[in-house]
Amino acid sequence: MIPPDPRLSSTAAASEAHESGPLFGLLAQFSSDTELIEATHTLYADGYRALDAFSPFPLEDLSDALHLRRSLVAPIVLGGGILGGISIYALEYWVNLFAYPLNVGGRPLHSWVSFIPPAFECIILLGALAGAGGMLLLCGLPRLNHPVFEVEAFRRASTDAWFLCVQSEDAQFDSEMTRQSLLNAGAQEVWDVPAIEA
Repeated sequence: MIPPDPRLSSTAAASEAHESGPLFGLLAQFSSDTELIEATHTLYADGYRALDAFSPFPLEDLSDALHLRRSLVAPIVLGGGILGGISIYALEYWVNLFAYPLNVGGRPLHSWVSFIPPAFECIILLGALAGAGGMLLLCGLPRLNHPVFEVEAFRRASTDAWFLCVQSEDAQFDSEMTRQSLLNAGAQEVWDVPAIEA
């Protein structure tokens, strides 16, 4: 007879505690960054897509392992800058040529050279605001909590532990099968992450 995996017993209590409520996902702890990256590759190869990883320091290989898409912040900044520049230039054009035409120093009403500095300033201003707003929206902020903080061990994520979360929204997610996949990938422990209201 094959003895039961001792790591499963440490997660049994958490499983029972959240059996009645919905799950956000499963959180697995790994002992090193290389184990985390290898496990991420393994689970991605097994078909899991709703993965998120947490490390005490940045890992370049982790982005590749998670197959993260390129950030949309840069196009948002570009769009904000273009919108800002065109908007203020159009406003200056309309005011000087139609709303309140005024001859200043004999310059033409459409004095594009004098329109450039305010347009440039608005390119920078709206680009920065769009970038900040886009980053907040894409990160799901402002959210003051996250379900993984419900797991006590997650406090070590900023010091000396590496975590991989498989979210329940994944099409392939099954609590027991996913738990076993995480353990097979080298997880030290696996916890249920309860879903909480944002």
